[in-house]
Amino acid sequence: MKTQMSAPAPVAGISETSALTAAACLFHGFSDRSRLAIVQHLALGEHRVVDLTKHLGLAQSTVSKHLLCLLDCGLVTVRPEGRASVYALAYQEATLQVLRAAENLLALTGDAVELCPRYGTEAR
Repeated sequence: MKTQMSAPAPVAGISETSALTAAACLFHGFSDRSRLAIVQHLALGEHRVVDLTKHLGLAQSTVSKHLLCLLDCGLVTVRPEGRASVYALAYQEATLQVLRAAENLLALTGDAVELCPRYGTEAR
């Protein structure tokens, strides 16, 4: 028996259109493979750019660009530590819940997402 879920209630004072736009922007923040890898790595704890470049095998400019995007979106925080900047998830538990939900949904859909003719791996 399928249970029906109701649509999430929009935040007070925000129209449904605005709420959908904000949600699309949030998911766009997670849509880049490098950004997602950075978010997943920050879920382990705070990191400097140099640490992330080393762990992820990405160029410093790539990591910095994606961290700036995540910072602008309010998904990460930054604090100075000597001459370096240390990044962390702004809302670690909520971010982990989104990542877990995505993993659960991917497990349910199998390889359908990757095979999607519009957004799957072959569409690129």
